[in-house]
Amino acid sequence: MTRQKIRVLIVDDSATVRQTMATILGDDPEIEVIGTAGDPFAAARRIMKEVPDVITLDVEMPRMDGITFLKKLMAQHPIPVVMCSSLVDSGSQTLMQALEAGAVDIIQKPKIGIAEQLTEAKIQICDVVKAAARARLGGKADTPERLQRRHIEPLSPEKKLTADAMLPAALHHGPSRNAMARTTETIICMGASTGGTQSLTDVLTTLPADSPGIVIVQHMPERFTASFADRLNTLCQVEVKEAADGDSVLRGRVLIAPGNFHTMLERSGARYYVSVKQGPLVSRHRPSVDVLFRSAANVAGANAVGVIMTGMGDDGARGLSEMKEAGAFTIAQDEATSIVFGMPKEAIARGCVDKIVALGDIAREMLRAAAR
Repeated sequence: MTRQKIRVLIVDDSATVRQTMATILGDDPEIEVIGTAGDPFAAARRIMKEVPDVITLDVEMPRMDGITFLKKLMAQHPIPVVMCSSLVDSGSQTLMQALEAGAVDIIQKPKIGIAEQLTEAKIQICDVVKAAARARLGGKADTPERLQRRHIEPLSPEKKLTADAMLPAALHHGPSRNAMARTTETIICMGASTGGTQSLTDVLTTLPADSPGIVIVQHMPERFTASFADRLNTLCQVEVKEAADGDSVLRGRVLIAPGNFHTMLERSGARYYVSVKQGPLVSRHRPSVDVLFRSAANVAGANAVGVIMTGMGDDGARGLSEMKEAGAFTIAQDEATSIVFGMPKEAIARGCVDKIVALGDIAREMLRAAAR
């Protein structure tokens, strides 16, 4: 039986971007580009002829901006939408509005002419589109076709670097020799991808101001993580900021790994802090959850709690296993509340999860684990 490809509609006012995106997506054997449109009105006409599985949507377009079109689409005919933008700094706040309006994820427009960046862009764009096709849209019933698509695995295993590319694993089995046997402070490390922006918001906004220090990897493009952190900081009792190299991990503070940089937990005496570094894609991501989790296993050991949440792929599963082996308590989001049950599923399959909980219970469970 021939497996269905993911049908994608590309909406962008730039003919060059439409062609580049069509080439990137069309080269992937799991994806079929069914058409392109230069503005939302052309896109609406195209959707009337054939409904795509995923739409990539530009923000700034003539006749109707992407956010307005997204809101109309979500109200009338919900389809997984990936926002595609070159906006940075002040524009990144607009992308936060897109996520709140129902967009599944954000990608940056590929930078044409820089071979290495284009190669990485191809990996990231295709992965985000595949994740979007499998996403459970909030409050909407899935068709049988989408239910089937949500549970299929990639056509073939992809070669990808492990956390070894950034730091060595601890040379031991059992509790970490680099970590203090027990400290008064416990560090919580969290990892999420597709659907994680809203899910993390749900968790972090329920935390008390004196919560243990938290470090998070959420797969997002560069610049957008700063807007995400700033937005959360206005909603939460805890302080939320984008991590900078050398930032201390403190009670009442949440550090979010900056897009395009790996973030690792470090220790100096009883003080925990983060290092933020460039490096290759690990588990097809930068930042990578596996890199953060391995660093926590190495330096925090039993003084850590690991939490893996919604997202496609297996980034974080290996690292969570290492945290568990080092003595950490580990938590995974359940399938029913995951937008994409990929990353938690892989961790559960490894047998390294102490507790599987619904999204609404994650905050309570990780605070309970940190106080154990």
